Amino acid sequence: MISALLVSAIMSAPWPSLCSAAIALTLFGLGGLVYGGTVIRRARRQTYYKPERADWVWYALLPGSAYAAVAVAALSLGAYPCPALFATGAAALALLLIGIHNAWDTVVHIVVVRLPSEARE
Repeated sequence: MISALLVSAIMSAPWPSLCSAAIALTLFGLGGLVYGGTVIRRARRQTYYKPERADWVWYALLPGSAYAAVAVAALSLGAYPCPALFATGAAALALLLIGIHNAWDTVVHIVVVRLPSEARE
């Protein structure tokens, strides 16, 4: 959810040119891909829970795709501004919805799995 807010802040800034906004968005997208790689690496190393297919989709594939879409849209911002802006908006919306889903999924996991197991101990 923070990512969607950051994209909105980048897009709302009074950039002197599209090139400056494109650089900021490209760095954001690449940073998101690096972060996604870190999440994947940590998910593979942890032993508490074995991620299922849906977890990989929601926590790795979809966010990685959204960050990649921001980076690609930013790189094409100078040549194709209108489609690039729509792609950036769609990716920001995707990041927001993914964040809401993942926060909800985390709360459900804590309430359904962790709290009952801690009560048994």
